[in-house]
This record gives sequence, structure tokens and C-alpha cells, in this order.
Amino acid sequence: MSITKNAMLVELNIGSWTASRLDRGVSEEIDVSKNTKARAGNYRKNLLPDSKELDNIRKFVGNIRNWHYSQTIPWTDSGLRLLTLKQYVDYTSKVNTLMSEFDVMKRNFVTEYPNLISAAAFTLGDLFQRDEYPSQDEVGRKFYFNICYYPLSESGDFRVDVGNEALSELAESYEKNFSEKLNNAMADVWQRLHTTLKHLSDRLEVTESGDKKIFRDSLLENAHELCGLLSNLNVTNDPKLEDARRDLEQALLGITTKDLRESTLIRHDVHTRVQEIINKFTFYKQSGIDSRCNGQQPIVTGK
Repeated sequence: MSITKNAMLVELNIGSWTASRLDRGVSEEIDVSKNTKARAGNYRKNLLPDSKELDNIRKFVGNIRNWHYSQTIPWTDSGLRLLTLKQYVDYTSKVNTLMSEFDVMKRNFVTEYPNLISAAAFTLGDLFQRDEYPSQDEVGRKFYFNICYYPLSESGDFRVDVGNEALSELAESYEKNFSEKLNNAMADVWQRLHTTLKHLSDRLEVTESGDKKIFRDSLLENAHELCGLLSNLNVTNDPKLEDARRDLEQALLGITTKDLRESTLIRHDVHTRVQEIINKFTFYKQSGIDSRCNGQQPIVTGK
């Protein structure tokens, strides 16, 4: 099945000012005080050690990256990821909201920047050097948030004059690479499902003595969220993946965290059904032996 009509490539470029600077003078002082015979290390200082504004932006940037990874599938090492057409409208709507929030945080930081420098002068003491701080305009340009979309081509369009034989080899190489990327993309989706199932099974297990493990409310929240995502990320319409997704959805239907904490019977039933899903599919196969471990190419088959 062609996926070029129901998927595209998306690239996230986002970052913030590190506010970190190598202090060669201090590095040399440490080497001298420790009597080293060569440069043994480098001292990097935080130019704004008490800036909650900058810390909040950094956390926000990290959360955006994690959200982006959760909504897309890996495609290339350079950062391009697969975005399904089903995801596009919700994805772009969320991106626009996040961009607006990012811009507000950036403007507030740039406005407050001179005061933050003054505070750093007091905090850093002799380590403070005013010429290490960029201007307001310069520091504003160190915050960026861009999204780029690209079409997904199933066949390579090589418009080069290399001869028919070489052109055929290029096209064959592209198509092989495309197939490998698609397999790796779907392997990532299966890995997400497997990780969630294993975590559910581990947390909900009840020992023979009746001991129960503690779990957070996010255990069910994450599982329900994944069930919704899998409907959109199943770019190849893999029937086995849909079966596993539907089985998990049914296993959790109507179940609350309160039920799982208070009722051993419900907890045991959900655990059993989750384990059945794990056992129903061979997630990893190495040398003909089923091995549910990380680092191997998933080969998913229904038992």
C-alpha cells in the first residue's frame, strides 16, 4: 500500500539560548592550583544562574520536543519524522498554540533580560564579565521555533545525467532505503505499544501473597492516549497492530485507577488481559528464538 497520499515528512527546529560560557581564566586557575601538567578540564559557567524565566523556556522547549516525538514516527537520522494525514490538522493546531506561547515567553525574557544581567552581576561575583552577554536583539535571535513540512516520495526523482544503468541503481537504492525507513518507522510504533503493555503488566501484577505495586494515575492515562495515537500512527494500516490496539482498548474500557487500586479482582483481570495481548504477538525474534528485549528489529506476527 502506498503511504505517500496519507503521510508527509515534518521537521522541528526549536532551541533556546544556553547562557553557558567557557571561562578559560578560571580553567587555567584550577589547573595551576591543582598542579596539572596540561589542561585537565574546562570550567563552564552559567551566565544567568538564577533565571527562572530561562529555565521555564528550556523546560517548555523540552516538552515540545517530547510532544513532537510522541505525535510522529522517526524517518531519518537528520530529524525528519513521519506525520500522518490523520494527525495533520490536530498537529498544526497544537503547533500554532505552542508557537504563540513560545513567542510570549521569549518576549518576556528579552524584556526582562537587562534586569537578569544585573542580578547575575551580584550572584556571580568575580566571575561576572559584562562583555560576555549578548545584546537584547542578539539574545532574542537565539530563541527559535520553526516547523517545515515536506512531501513523501515513494520513488526517487533523480534528474541527473548519469546514464540509464546508474539511474536505475539510484532508483533501486532509494526504494530500498524507503522500505527500510518504513519498516523502522512501524517498528517504533510497535515498540511504543510493547513498552506500554509491559509497564501495565509490571505495575498491575499481584503476587501470590497479595502484594500490589504502587502506580500513578498516568499509567491509565498514557495507555488510553496511546490507543488514540495508534489509530493515527498506523500508517501502513497493519491489521495486527490494529488488533493489538483494539484489544488494549477493550481491556481498559470502563476501568478507573480507583478500580485497580481497590479491587484485586479487577486488577487481576486487567493484568491477565494485558498479558494475553503481549503473548498474542511475537514482538521480537532473533535467530528464530522469541526474545522480548530491546535493540532488535521487531517482527510482529499473530500467534
